Amino acid sequence: MSKLPLEGLRVIDSSYVFAGPYSTGLLADMGAEVIKIEGPARTDMTRGGAFSGMMPDNERGDDSWNRTSTYNLVNRGKKSLVVDLSRKEGREVFVDLIKKSDVLLENFTPRVMRGWGLDYPNLQKMHPGLIMISNTGYGRGGPFSDYPAQATTQEATHGLAAVTGYRDGDPSKAGQSFVDFLAAWACMSAALLGLRYRRRFGRGLWADIGMYQLGCYNVSEFVLDNIANGAPSERIGNRHRQYAPQGCYRCEGRDDWVTLSVRDDHEWGALCGVIGHPELAGDSRYATEQARRANHDALDEIITQWTKTVGKIEAMERLQAAGVPAGAVLDGRDLHFNPHLKARGLLEWIDFPKERNMGPRRRVIGRPWHFSKTDIKVRGPAPVFGNDNHHVLRDILGYDEARIAALERDELLVSAPKKVRETPDLTMDERVKLGRLAYWDPDYKQRLGM
Repeated sequence: MSKLPLEGLRVIDSSYVFAGPYSTGLLADMGAEVIKIEGPARTDMTRGGAFSGMMPDNERGDDSWNRTSTYNLVNRGKKSLVVDLSRKEGREVFVDLIKKSDVLLENFTPRVMRGWGLDYPNLQKMHPGLIMISNTGYGRGGPFSDYPAQATTQEATHGLAAVTGYRDGDPSKAGQSFVDFLAAWACMSAALLGLRYRRRFGRGLWADIGMYQLGCYNVSEFVLDNIANGAPSERIGNRHRQYAPQGCYRCEGRDDWVTLSVRDDHEWGALCGVIGHPELAGDSRYATEQARRANHDALDEIITQWTKTVGKIEAMERLQAAGVPAGAVLDGRDLHFNPHLKARGLLEWIDFPKERNMGPRRRVIGRPWHFSKTDIKVRGPAPVFGNDNHHVLRDILGYDEARIAALERDELLVSAPKKVRETPDLTMDERVKLGRLAYWDPDYKQRLGM
């Protein structure tokens, strides 16, 4: 089967940052024609600023907004239309494109589409077969619905921060915008389910996704434990309420760690053997699960005395070989060279046109799944800002050159941002010194085969 699953379908991506753009990037991988819409003065936040990531070879170039790593990762394989939706004439272009598309994904707060008269009840009248996906912080309806939101702050509102952190410590984040990626997969699934629904019943549907609710699923066991047992939510760091020992232990190396978890007496005995203290298996202070939990601090010290003498990969392999659940904590360098991820093809090469001055090839994250009958791959780089304005208006919408020229003259249609999001102009060593990077490899091109 050579045809891609979504070949022949058109998706409008009117979303920003991670969740929406990443989901439509995955749809592009599967063959959809994805058109990313931005405003002349309202560019995607991944084109600069805090969410932008890095530049190729740490060089800003003359068009820094087209060069950031985050933008090029999540918007791979798309086309770019830049039109001013804050003006009536720009929204007319938007509506014309919606009428010729299969899926619309947007992440405005609910009042925006409603204020434009482009909420789902109105769009359904214009295009009964449209699948519309709205990804917002709190969904439509309810007292929080008009609140703007981002995944980082929502970790507090949906409770994840309440259970993330060390015992007696402050609430903590769980990585970088964790819920954004739950929302990305929810948006992608909603698009696929919507297309299936339309194929069966001949009409479209609206998926109203609230990221807040997706976050609540992450703490569902705490909610259920409270309902059923009255148990309070608490931060316990890397430990477990039942299993002991469990933790993250420093290994030999600059900042290397291994995690392990002992679930029963058999695994405890195996761990004692690996760390060179078989006598501890019968020690009354640690012989039972309850005793190990009570003496966890002492156990952490004993385990660390061993782990700090071995590398994290060796520690993981020796523990796993003995039947102890364990995993090395991998950083960015490890992931690039991890043999399993390499065999799975998770990191893919993208070829860039010479005129973009991005270097001939860059690596991006692909997908954690494969299809048995179709070879899905990243289909190309992210688009240059406004690169496809003429193609979309002329070839898809059928506008004549005079109308396109008028839109350009009135600055409804542009090919360079009116406001450029600033990005830090720092050397790699300065980034390390400021803590924005843990380290960097001067020979990274050679190591990556670039």
